[in-house]
Amino acid sequence: MLFSNIEEFKKAVSQGLVQKFKIKAIPSSKVENIEFCDEYIKIKIKDKAIEGRANKAIIEFLSNVLKIPKSKIKIASGEKSSIKLIQLLL
Repeated sequence: MLFSNIEEFKKAVSQGLVQKFKIKAIPSSKVENIEFCDEYIKIKIKDKAIEGRANKAIIEFLSNVLKIPKSKIKIASGEKSSIKLIQLLL
C-alpha cells in the first residue's frame, strides 16, 4: 500500500488497513520527519543508533504521529538494521 502523505497514512492506520509496514530509519538527523517512498517510509530521528536509542525514538515518534500508544507499536524485524518492519498491534 503506497501513501503520498501523512494524512492518508494516518487514516489507513485508524481504519485498520495498515498493520505492518517497512521503514528506513535515518538516525542522527537534525530534524525529525517522515517521508513516503515507493518501498518504505523514511523516518528521520535525532537520536543516535546506539544501545537501541534510535529504535525507542522511532516507536515514540510513530506513537506521536499516529496517536496510538507506544505499547501498540513493535519492531517486528530489523532492530539492528536501518530497514525495519514495523507491526501495529491494533
